[in-house]
Amino acid sequence: MGKGHDRQAGNAHVVRVRALVALVALGGGMLLAGCTSFMGQQEKRASAQLLPTVGSQARGTVSFVEHSDGVQVSYNLAGLPPDSDHALQVHERGDCNAIDASSAGPVFAPAAERLKPGARVEGDLGNIHADSNGVATGFIVAPDVSLDGVRSVLQRAVIVHRDPIDPYAYPQRGTGPALACGLIRAQ
Repeated sequence: MGKGHDRQAGNAHVVRVRALVALVALGGGMLLAGCTSFMGQQEKRASAQLLPTVGSQARGTVSFVEHSDGVQVSYNLAGLPPDSDHALQVHERGDCNAIDASSAGPVFAPAAERLKPGARVEGDLGNIHADSNGVATGFIVAPDVSLDGVRSVLQRAVIVHRDPIDPYAYPQRGTGPALACGLIRAQ
């Protein structure tokens, strides 16, 4: 009775320890799942500090927050010509070193739309309006860009141009010179 009983007692102890470990693991997993539900998923965010090009006084910030329906692009710019409209665009390269921002390259267009005449490309975020004080604040939802993957705007330049873009014009006319340029960085 001694050795068999000791073996059974030992096995029962091992089973209890394993059950306790499983219970702790399950409880910890539920706790972490609860925190995730409570806290929600972290939003992907980025921002750019726009500085004026030569001959311009425009400057400000543009922020990007990725949501399920697209990227919300919020802007707060000053020093624009009063009562005017301007194109807000993402350009291919994150380089604003040229005095006219030409180092940023063409408008960001990762999809085949850039090959279709007159098609709107992803980097055309839309037009913004400056009030009578030359200030433009607001937001645009850009469904065709993201903050990761092939449509990511990270490490690219965002530029506010002198002229608005006409999405219905064919062929597309230029948006005029850049007034301000900034590098889009993850936050």
